[in-house]
Amino acid sequence: MAKRNFTRAPQGYSQRLRRGVQIIFLALNVWIAVQFVQFVHYYESGGRSSWTPRPPGIEGWLPIASLMNLKVLAETGNLPRAHPAGVFLLIAFVSISWLLRKSFCSWLCPVGTFSEYLWRTGRDTFKKNWRLPRVLDLCLRALKYLLLLLFVYAIAGMSVDAIRAFLEGPYGLIADVKLLNFFRYLSIGGAIVLGLLVVLSTLVQNFWCRYLCPYGALLGLFSLASPLRVRRSKTQCIDCGKCSRECPSLLPVDQLVTIRSAECTGCMQCVATCPVDSALVMSAPGIRTVPAWAIVAAMAVVFFGLYGLAVRTGHWHTELPHRIYMELVPRAQEFRHP
Repeated sequence: MAKRNFTRAPQGYSQRLRRGVQIIFLALNVWIAVQFVQFVHYYESGGRSSWTPRPPGIEGWLPIASLMNLKVLAETGNLPRAHPAGVFLLIAFVSISWLLRKSFCSWLCPVGTFSEYLWRTGRDTFKKNWRLPRVLDLCLRALKYLLLLLFVYAIAGMSVDAIRAFLEGPYGLIADVKLLNFFRYLSIGGAIVLGLLVVLSTLVQNFWCRYLCPYGALLGLFSLASPLRVRRSKTQCIDCGKCSRECPSLLPVDQLVTIRSAECTGCMQCVATCPVDSALVMSAPGIRTVPAWAIVAAMAVVFFGLYGLAVRTGHWHTELPHRIYMELVPRAQEFRHP
């Protein structure tokens, strides 16, 4: 019988590293949000407050506009002038998912980070998280794919000229301001929905990410082609079940040899939890063990590589005349989706 090393797996540090990356990326998004609020306030005040440049990173929160721009790029070879940075961010996150599983969701996404801390708080408070019945769970999981299908269908049906007309119209040019105003001037109905999502995310692991996020659905589909896989050694495994109990995606890790599910976010929580060295590893073809630092390094190369390409080609900033922002931003509440 093979000797088993009952020590914490060498990748146990992965969760400390992941927490660090989450905090850094969350802080980056907070910084972007603060900058953007100051940018908007300048124009709302008629130029009487301190001017702050618009942070292009805000376009990462406009995935639908990014998908529209991506279609224009694919069909014409040119990017519209409005929100080009979002395309490069979308390509970066899709590429990360294709190479490194759906790791954007568990390592970088600020919504995913917030969601994770909510369900962990719920588990610490109530000593458990609730699991929905299997049939209901499957039906609800289909919702995010249905939402993705609706968005893709709507965009696919738009011509390039229609997309350009929308993105270069008043609503499209300040879609980021409209998003900010949704939260600044939250309606009673919107507050109830957000409050309900917070409660459900506290009680049920990753409620939003698991059931409702179309962005996560898109990345999950690309992650199916990822060369990275969590693999379990049947000879080393002691069938303790800790990996399955700790999996944020509720995958039956202890019953599988290779994890191929689109729900796997590459968080490596199962690997870090495994009490037997090498019984559970993140691996790739020809590579027995892929360490967490290599995943972070690969994410950084993809992310900063595409950021550098966008800057170098002049597609990082939305270049609009000062007068357009001065005219449109104060009137943002007047514009409605066409």
